[in-house]
Amino acid sequence: MAKTIKIRAKAKNGITVVKALITHPMETGMRKNKKTGKLIPAHFIQEVVCKHNGKEVINCEWAGSVSKNPYLAFKFEGGKKDDAIELAWKDNTGNGDSISAKIR
Repeated sequence: MAKTIKIRAKAKNGITVVKALITHPMETGMRKNKKTGKLIPAHFIQEVVCKHNGKEVINCEWAGSVSKNPYLAFKFEGGKKDDAIELAWKDNTGNGDSISAKIR
């Protein structure tokens, strides 16, 4: 159950366009809390994987430089209407989320 990911995938002329919005704080670990002056611990997504019918189509390795609530968009060849697509992420604290959807 994905509460942190919104995804859309659309196939046209043999190209599938995937657009995803991930809700995540993406803290670098270099910012200070304005009230306490202490560093806010690093908390960012390290890996994002997208699969089409179980086959990996993209694997992203991210670091703290990616903005809060990252938006990811990419294209891949293949994919037809109603094919399955799955997107998953894991962060540096061991948390993660995933979502499955159908290509439109």
